[in-house]
Amino acid sequence: MRKNFDARPWFYPLPVLLVGTYDESGNADLMNAAWGGLYDENKVVLCLSVGHKTTKNILAKKSFTVSFADVKNVVASDYVGIVSANNEPKKLQKAGFHVIKSEKIDAPLFEELPMTLECKLLKVTEDGNLIGEIVSISADESILNEDGIIELEKLCPISFDPIRNVYVKMGDIVGKAFADGAALK
Repeated sequence: MRKNFDARPWFYPLPVLLVGTYDESGNADLMNAAWGGLYDENKVVLCLSVGHKTTKNILAKKSFTVSFADVKNVVASDYVGIVSANNEPKKLQKAGFHVIKSEKIDAPLFEELPMTLECKLLKVTEDGNLIGEIVSISADESILNEDGIIELEKLCPISFDPIRNVYVKMGDIVGKAFADGAALK
């Protein structure tokens, strides 16, 4: 038997995206953005309201970073989602994040966040979504394997569970994509 629910924003897995920007004065900001993801093979989409400082920063600077929240930074990652830089100028200091300047775009990286997509704003859609082109991916060596490839188990990203309002650890391998299904041919 199945149970039906009303339409709700329940989508799994829902990555916890941390969007980094600089404002027009060069001050870094970081926000937790649950509504976003991969848009195409080299693009991301962010669903951010116009009232966010991050949205204003992206529109002004035409660039942003997207980092993946991880187990090590759950509390700080949640904090930057519940506190606005519009109201708290010391938001990053309180969260304990340290800024590193990107070499590729005019947006910040964060020392504590080991994987970051560096993006240039391509367009704003008719419904206000921000589309960015991924121009580079920055990964800390701590999450790379011996072949220099990013390992999900080392990154240890978290996912947002919108039903229970909790963060869930990701990382266990359960099969091989584009291979295991071949057994049914």
